[in-house]
This record gives sequence, C-alpha cells and structure tokens, in this order.
Amino acid sequence: MFSNAFGATMAAETFAPIPYVNLAAQIADEAADLSDLFMRVISRGDHVGGEDIALLEQELAAQIGVTHVVALKSGTDALVLTLKALGIGPGDEVITPPNSFIASTAAIVHAGATPVFADVGTDQNIDPEAVERAISPRTRAIMPVHLTGRMCEMDALRSLAEAHGLLIIEDAAQSVGSTFHGQASGALGKAGCFSTHPLKNLNALGDGGFVSTNDDDLASRLKRLRNHGMIDRETVAEFGFVSRMDTVQAAILRYRLARLPGLIAQRRRNATAYRQVLDPRHVYVPPERPDTCDTYHTFVIQTDGRDALKAHLAAEGIGTAIHYPVPIHLQPAAAGLGYAYGDFPVTESQSRRILTLPVNQFMTGDEVQRVADAVNRFFG
Repeated sequence: MFSNAFGATMAAETFAPIPYVNLAAQIADEAADLSDLFMRVISRGDHVGGEDIALLEQELAAQIGVTHVVALKSGTDALVLTLKALGIGPGDEVITPPNSFIASTAAIVHAGATPVFADVGTDQNIDPEAVERAISPRTRAIMPVHLTGRMCEMDALRSLAEAHGLLIIEDAAQSVGSTFHGQASGALGKAGCFSTHPLKNLNALGDGGFVSTNDDDLASRLKRLRNHGMIDRETVAEFGFVSRMDTVQAAILRYRLARLPGLIAQRRRNATAYRQVLDPRHVYVPPERPDTCDTYHTFVIQTDGRDALKAHLAAEGIGTAIHYPVPIHLQPAAAGLGYAYGDFPVTESQSRRILTLPVNQFMTGDEVQRVADAVNRFFG
C-alpha cells in the first residue's frame, strides 16, 4: 500500500520480486555449458595446478594489458600476499580509504603493517588531497579502492606516489574491466588485486582472486608464496601459504571471461536507465567521468531517509543492500588503530545515506523502471 499526494491509500500493483543479485538466473543461463566444462576438467584429474590455471592467467594478462597475472585462492589473499611479496610489514604504513570492505584494511594488518585512512570524495573513492595529508616518513604504499567498479583519480595518486617514492597497490576487487584513460584497472600501479567471489562481475562458483603486475620478480615470488614457498617438489625457498586457485574455478572463470564484455554492457545500460529516471532532487548518483569506464559491480545512490527507503523497497519486493553501513575505522576490530567518530566526515556521512540498488545483468528494462519508479514514489 502507498499514499498519494492527497493522503488517499492506494493498493500497490503486485509484481514478481526483484532480487538484489540473481545468481540463479546466471546458473540457469549457463547450466549446460558449465556441466560440460566441469566434466571435462574433472575427467583430466588435474584438480590443482591444472592447465586452465596458466591459460586463465594468460587471458587475464592480455585483457588487462600486463605481463603477468597470478591466480590465487581469494581476493584477500591477493592483497595479503602482494604486500608480503613487496616486503611491506612492521613499521610500514599503507594509506587506504575507510569505506571499503574490511578485507582492504585487514590485509594490511595481516602483513604486519599499519593501515592509515584517508577520507573519500563525493564519488566514494579516496580523495587524493586527503592522501597527501596522510603521507608520513613511514608510508610505503597507497592502496586505492576502485569502489563500485568506478576508477579512482589515478593520475593524481600516481603523481603523489612518484613524488614521495611510494608504491601503488590497486584494490581492484570490484573493478574488473573498468578503465581509466583507456588503461585497465589493475594496470595502473605496482600490482592490481582482484576478487572473483560469486558476487563479483567476473565470478567463480566459490572464492578466488588474482594479482596483475608488470614486475617479473613480484610475479615469481607470488607464485612461490601461493604454493608453500616451494621452487620445486624438493626445494622450499621460503615459508609460504596455500593459496592456489582450484582448476575447476579457473575453467569457470575462463568461460565467464569471454562473456564479461556483454555482462558489463548490460549493467552499464541498466545504470544509464536509472540515471535517466531517478529524481536528482532526492537521489545523488556520482556522475560518470569522460576519462573512465565504470563497470557497476554495484549501483549506489546517496539519499536522505535511506533506511526508510530500503524498507519501502523491500515492501514492494525489491532487494537492496548497503555497501557499507559501518566504516572500517568505527569497527570493533579497528579500535586499536586510534581513530574515532568524526575523523572522516565524508565517509561517515555517506555511510548513513548510501543504498545499493539492483543492477544485475538479468534485469529487464521494465524492472529497472519499476525500481526507479518505486524510489521516486517514496519521495513523492
């Protein structure tokens, strides 16, 4: 039920629910192909370190425009092992935003380094001016997060890194396929760290991740670290980890990588349709920049009355999410870092106003229109 401008109660028309994500539709679309793929891989018996691993790494490297990709067990492992492989650890600081998923900061902590937060801009991405203020003699790296599939201001960040002798490690978990001035996410720093979690645009049927880089030594060390630090079956060069991607996941990702351009194109069409219909008097959507191609891992709006709007949409069968309601510096795990409420006002304000609308590639134009109409009606 909803009320019109005169307060009269009207019955809302009944529609099928619109899920926030639609993995069931993806599986239905791919079921026959994935079944054949699965049987092909398991019949070979190369379940760990199989031929699809190297092929996936080659195909991803070609798409991103780098010389190396190293496939790993998760996006978090990609961040942690990259930091370790670069020798970043105790006594070092890494600058990153406080509005990301917890893995960005957790990886810095697991490497033994100290996360230093810098506030974000109106587009939710890290503010280069805030980064500059956060640089200290202990800073070793900047870890920008291309949140929602939108690229950070990499020219400004790379200028800062060059001026201060810092590394850039891209947290590209949400930005596979995104570009900045024609360069792909993951090709703009020392390394790019990606996730292939089931909710990502390029998604596996379980956890997965990879690192992109042009650094031969970094790639070589990452390949050792992911496999116990072993050079061969008899020689262990250093104590490493178990972070090998399963062969069957690599085969799935190769199949889906070929379909990724079409998926991104549909998500971009959905995002464009939202922008055309959502009322800008009540809803803010960061505008697309002419120097980037955003891939819309998520479609995040900023609005007052977020929680009431979320409840309103749920009542109309529309799934939404919040990415992320509690900034990292205010999480219990971060209490020892010394931050407090008020330290990052833009992040904190946005955390109360952000709402993620469904944008998945299986939405129809009518469904996008229905979601936008429901948002507008809430304010009307």
